[in-house]
Amino acid sequence: MMTEPRILIACIGNIFHGDDAFGVEVAKQLAGRRFPENVRVVDFGIRSFDLTFALMDDFDVTVFVDATQRGGAPGTLYLIEADLSEIDEFEAEADAHGMNPMKVLAMAKAMGAEFKRLLVIGCEPQTLGGEEGLMGLSEPVQAVIAEAVEMIESLVADIRAETRSVITV
Repeated sequence: MMTEPRILIACIGNIFHGDDAFGVEVAKQLAGRRFPENVRVVDFGIRSFDLTFALMDDFDVTVFVDATQRGGAPGTLYLIEADLSEIDEFEAEADAHGMNPMKVLAMAKAMGAEFKRLLVIGCEPQTLGGEEGLMGLSEPVQAVIAEAVEMIESLVADIRAETRSVITV
């Protein structure tokens, strides 16, 4: 008998740092959507401890939704399969007042979490970090929020379909 994959959609970001709020804004849109009960959507914001402990729940797939600098045009969306071997390069620490996803992953791993598959839905920011009080998304990032939501819904459907197509004997 096949079980549905457990999926965590972890939306992260700081609403006071411009486009860093991308994940938070996507979470707001996802809040009105219906997902199967095996899919958990959480707006973690900058709550690294909460994310660390959520990662201990043995999800089959974890999806981070975050602003992601990769050199593209602002508003470019990315789907990235994370290289889990890179986690070991980061110090295992969680910051109660900030969010560094790689440090959170390292902390969760140090606490015994095992990651099966980690994906990132990222958006190239126009404005990021720096000065406190830069609220609101830039126009190019705001323009792709609905597309990011569709990307997440499609990704969840694809992951569920992959699992159903696996034949167990």
